[in-house]
Amino acid sequence: MKDEKKKKNVKKNDVTKIEDKKKKKSSKKNEVAKVEKKSIKKDDVTKIEDSKKVVTKKKKKKKVSILTILCVLADLVALSLFFIVYGPFDNFKNWWITTALETGHHKYFANVLYSDFEIERVAKESVIVETSDDTNTSEITFDNTDTNNYESAYEEQILKRDKDAIYKLITIDEKDYNGYMVVIYDPARISLYTSSKINSGGQGMLQMAKEAKAKVAINASGFSRSGGALIPHGTVIKNGKIASVGRRNTHGGGLIGFTKNHVLMLSSGSAESAIKKGMYNAMTFGPFLIVNGKATNAKGNGADANRTAIAQRKDGIVLFLVIDGRGANGSKGISYQEMITLFQKYNAYNAANLDGGGSSILVINNKIVNNPRGYGYAGDRYLPNAWIVR
Repeated sequence: MKDEKKKKNVKKNDVTKIEDKKKKKSSKKNEVAKVEKKSIKKDDVTKIEDSKKVVTKKKKKKKVSILTILCVLADLVALSLFFIVYGPFDNFKNWWITTALETGHHKYFANVLYSDFEIERVAKESVIVETSDDTNTSEITFDNTDTNNYESAYEEQILKRDKDAIYKLITIDEKDYNGYMVVIYDPARISLYTSSKINSGGQGMLQMAKEAKAKVAINASGFSRSGGALIPHGTVIKNGKIASVGRRNTHGGGLIGFTKNHVLMLSSGSAESAIKKGMYNAMTFGPFLIVNGKATNAKGNGADANRTAIAQRKDGIVLFLVIDGRGANGSKGISYQEMITLFQKYNAYNAANLDGGGSSILVINNKIVNNPRGYGYAGDRYLPNAWIVR
């Protein structure tokens, strides 16, 4: 019995030892698993941090590459502009300088990009060679009957009209410029109107036309400001007398006006001399474009710009021309030579350039018809006077 009990105790002890060993092994396994889990977590964190570093590096590379591209583009733009402004081709230079010099108030723009030497050189190459002759007023016949027989499409545009028409509006739509020509059949209806507020800032063309009860109105004189007053450049003649004398006209030409017999008269002489020859209402500007059928030699053409001009045919019909510029309605503007060519197509016998730029405005029946545009503004402008049709 004792031996059996001993055997049983031995067996129990063995089982206990085996179980203890198993427990120790399982605890070791658990510890190993925990260590492995920790190491895995550390590896994951390391991998995540490494991936973040890679992403950050990529972003930095992208930023660097974008900045590089922008810098390269800026350099290319700067080089292109420099080439346009100072390169071997004079197109931009001539346009910039002539446009600035022809403005009434922004001539200093020329010096923004170019030296006095370059400005003087371009100015000499853009000379307008005018005739010194005064208009031969006896050549105007005032016979503009519509015979339904036209020499050209331009003649048909002028002569074909409604019965008893006072004026006709022709749309000018050329490749590089557009605007309007007003055909006035009775020049006796034309007069030079002075703003009632000329001494207090002038009036917009629309307001002036309404005040004058004008059917048609275009801008006339260039001007300068003195205090609150608008002073027309050169001499203004009203009713056969000198009405005002302003700053010297620097645009060539001279006196542009009508005799008592409604003939357009162009005179480069003194106001006193012009009055003796029959000038009744006139203002000063230029250049003269056509005198007695002879065209001015527009060397260099002058800049493409917004322009207003006046002309008369041998049959007495008067033409008002207003061309938009500076990109208004897709029109870059018109040069002197282009105006001369256009007037010749319509058989103008005498023609002269009036003030232009932002002042080029056409009003018909109390509405601005064209698209006036100046430097930094668009629309109506305060002016000292206007040629009107009543």
